[in-house]
Amino acid sequence: MRKIAAFGLVALAMSGSVRARAEDSFFKGRTLTVHIGFGNTGSYDFYGRLLSRHFGRSVPGAPSVIVQNMPGAGSTKLANWMYSVAPKDGTAIGIASQTVALEEVLGASGVQYKAARFNWIGRLTSSGEVMIVSAASGVRSIEDIRRREIVVGTTGAGSPSQGYPMLMNAGAKTKFKIVTGYPSSGDVLLALEKGEVDAASGLLSHLNAAHKDWLEQKKVHILLSETVERMPAIPDVPAVGELGVTPEDVAMLRLYASTASVGRAFFAPPDTRTDRVAILRAAFDAMTKAPDFLADAEKLHADVTPLVGAELQKVVAATGNTPPAIVARMKKVMHAAE
Repeated sequence: MRKIAAFGLVALAMSGSVRARAEDSFFKGRTLTVHIGFGNTGSYDFYGRLLSRHFGRSVPGAPSVIVQNMPGAGSTKLANWMYSVAPKDGTAIGIASQTVALEEVLGASGVQYKAARFNWIGRLTSSGEVMIVSAASGVRSIEDIRRREIVVGTTGAGSPSQGYPMLMNAGAKTKFKIVTGYPSSGDVLLALEKGEVDAASGLLSHLNAAHKDWLEQKKVHILLSETVERMPAIPDVPAVGELGVTPEDVAMLRLYASTASVGRAFFAPPDTRTDRVAILRAAFDAMTKAPDFLADAEKLHADVTPLVGAELQKVVAATGNTPPAIVARMKKVMHAAE
């Protein structure tokens, strides 16, 4: 009996080893697609492509990695597709707006997903976004925009580029005129350069990398940081989290700014096999520590503040616990603009 039991344990261990090797080889010869919910410029595309250049080497089997852009409705189109259509075998991961979970809580138009059911793989960076205004606009402070209207370009409902000016108009008494429909934040920045809009949002690190001359030549002015607290790199620039006329307005703006903790994060569809989610998470973690990845990020002046998938999953789930009074206030603001 002891021999039979021992044989059984050995057989069990061998079968587990065979399964592990089978999973390790699943990705070999396959193509993994990174789906980006915005156009082929801007910070979401930037970080999606940064990941695509390195991720395959960390995944067992070294699959090929390609990028597919799917812009629309501030990335809601992509989130809906990932939720219900994307393959659930581990070969599809996506990156959508950092507000993807909050938009669901707010009952935003078009949302057909449950953010907490996505399998969150990891975050490359928290959001250090800022709003800039052109020098030609004559605007230098929030007080200026409380006195007169300026035009801000956005990528659509569901994106922070539209959410921030909308909420500030309601809670901080600003006078942003919102022009929507640009495929990506890069397209909004191009519109700013052409004089089509007066203001635009983007990651500070991306602006420093791609448009450093704008800042050095004072073609633009950093109006505010889209964060809860002031950013250490620009301590004299006010944060969205300190604006608001009433305590309720402050709470609303701080909640929206808290989505920066999701930042530029990647997820797999719901019902993706647990073992493959574990493989993708481990590969993501390994990639963010790899010397070649870190060297590429440094060369591109890309901020990298990773968060592992399990912790990111908790951050997204916590959004569902937003106090009802704040949700009601934000819904009123968002729906009034529809």
